[in-house]
Amino acid sequence: MTTAGGGDPTSDVVSLTGVSHTYGTGDSTVHALREVTVGMPRGSFTAVMGPSGSGKSTFLQTAAGLDRPTSGSVRIGGTELTGLTEDELTRLRRERVGFVFQSFNLLPSLTAAENVLLPLRLAGRPAGRREAQAVLDRVGLGAHGHRRPAELSGGQQQRVAIARALVSAPDVVFGDEPTGALDSGTAAEVLGLLRGIVDAEGATVVMVTHDPLAASVADRVVFLADGGLVADLERPSVHEIADRMITLTRGAGALVAPGVR
Repeated sequence: MTTAGGGDPTSDVVSLTGVSHTYGTGDSTVHALREVTVGMPRGSFTAVMGPSGSGKSTFLQTAAGLDRPTSGSVRIGGTELTGLTEDELTRLRRERVGFVFQSFNLLPSLTAAENVLLPLRLAGRPAGRREAQAVLDRVGLGAHGHRRPAELSGGQQQRVAIARALVSAPDVVFGDEPTGALDSGTAAEVLGLLRGIVDAEGATVVMVTHDPLAASVADRVVFLADGGLVADLERPSVHEIADRMITLTRGAGALVAPGVR
């Protein structure tokens, strides 16, 4: 079993215990995750890194309840995900999980405020101007709620996406390369915002990234290779992260599983 700061599954906001994920059968079997055990406590910022094909995206999708593991246990806020129905998983993701993607995923026909309120409306919860204004204020866009995505810069669009992720007061926010489409200056602003919601508000953030500079903002960086967790660094420097990635990338050429990201 591969572990990285396994923690206590009953108290961690996100926990994976002995999680494996396999695609295909026979000679075409792909081991995307191999008996992964890891926990993320409340108020923490965790970055997940690894070479191409290491299983980063599968890790995020499994941890967030977007995909079911082949074996093992996944918990969010103490709720065991593996036994939930599809409707129950959908409800949990709407109410207790926030998502921030590289491509923002904003609806172009909606204003910033309407995009922010979308998770509440989909969940059938009260959603009005006051809720949108409060969360847009938190991300520094209080004056832009009436604008549509095309009228905002890339950094502003990602701030709207973060506001949308926060509006339901989720147990955890998952970021999938959230700065991948941004220039370095704008990326730094977005990372500072994510860091701020952890430090000031006790939010829990789990971010998949390929960028050592982005990962260095996190409290902790866990590294995947060939579907397993192979390293767990607390508050590493950019150089330490880059060196570890170089080592893993050089050693992963023969191990990368086709089709796994």
